Amino acid sequence: MPGRGSVPPEKIARVDALAAGLVKKQIVAVVGIRGVPASALQSMRRELRRKEHPITVATNSTIRHALEKAMKERPAFGPLLDQVQDPTAVLSAEGNPFSLYQEFLRTRSPTPARGGEIAPADIFVPSGTTSFKPGPIVGELQHGGFPAAIEKGKVILKKDTTIVHAGGIISREVAGLLTRLEIYPLEVGLTLRAVVDGSTFYPPEVLSVDLDQRRADLARGAASALGLAVEIGYPTPESLPRLLSRAHRRALGVALATQYVTKETVEPLFAQAMREAAAVGRLIGH
Repeated sequence: MPGRGSVPPEKIARVDALAAGLVKKQIVAVVGIRGVPASALQSMRRELRRKEHPITVATNSTIRHALEKAMKERPAFGPLLDQVQDPTAVLSAEGNPFSLYQEFLRTRSPTPARGGEIAPADIFVPSGTTSFKPGPIVGELQHGGFPAAIEKGKVILKKDTTIVHAGGIISREVAGLLTRLEIYPLEVGLTLRAVVDGSTFYPPEVLSVDLDQRRADLARGAASALGLAVEIGYPTPESLPRLLSRAHRRALGVALATQYVTKETVEPLFAQAMREAAAVGRLIGH
C-alpha cells in the first residue's frame, strides 16, 4: 500500500486485518448501504451475523486497500474494486452466492419518496376509490398529474396512471401525494453489488435468479424425463421399479386372457369360471 510510512499504524492494521479475512473465505461480496438508516443497518447486520454472513462497514479507501492487498493471493477480487463507490460495506462468508443474493433481497423494504429521487422503475398508480374526503385534495391531485375526480361523494382516481417513468425525477409534490396514497416507490435495504465465489466473479444480474422457480422447473423436467423413460422402456434406477410394475400388470393381463394358470391367476380364473357357470345355469333354468 503506497505511503505506508505516513499512514497511522491503526489504519494499516485495519487494512491488513480486513484483507486477511477476505482471503480466508470462499465468498467475498461488495455491499451497498446507501440510504439505510443507522438503526436499520445495525439490525440487518445482527441478522446477517446470526446467519454467519457478517458484513464489515469501513471507509471506501480502507476497503479498496484491503482488496488490493488480498488480490495478491486471489486475483479474482480485481473486478470488485469497480464496485467500491458510494457508501459501501464488504462481506466474507461461506455458502452459495445465489442464496446470498436472495437473502439480501429480503433485507429490502418499501419506503416513501421525499422528492428529488430517481424512480428505479415506473411508478404505477391504480384507479379506484381513495380514502380522501372531497375537498382541496382533488385539486392537489390533479395538479400533480393524478386523474382525480369526485363521484358519489368520494374522491376517485379515474384511470390507471404511470405517474413517473423509470429514470424520471420524483418531484416533491408527487412524492407527498404518493405518500398520502400509501404508495412507496423506493426501497431501503442492503444491495449486493457483486460477489466473488472462489475464483469466479458474479455481477448482480447473474445472481438475480428465482430459485423457487428453478427448483420447480427442475422438478417438472425430472418428472417428464421419468415419464419418457417409462414410456420407451428405458431402465434407470428411477424408472426400473415402474417398468417392472408395468410389465407385471401386462403379464398378468395376458395370463388371464389366455387362461394361463399361475398362483396369481388361479383365483381370478376360478371366479371367472364360476360366473360363466352361473350364467349358463340361468340360461338352462330359464
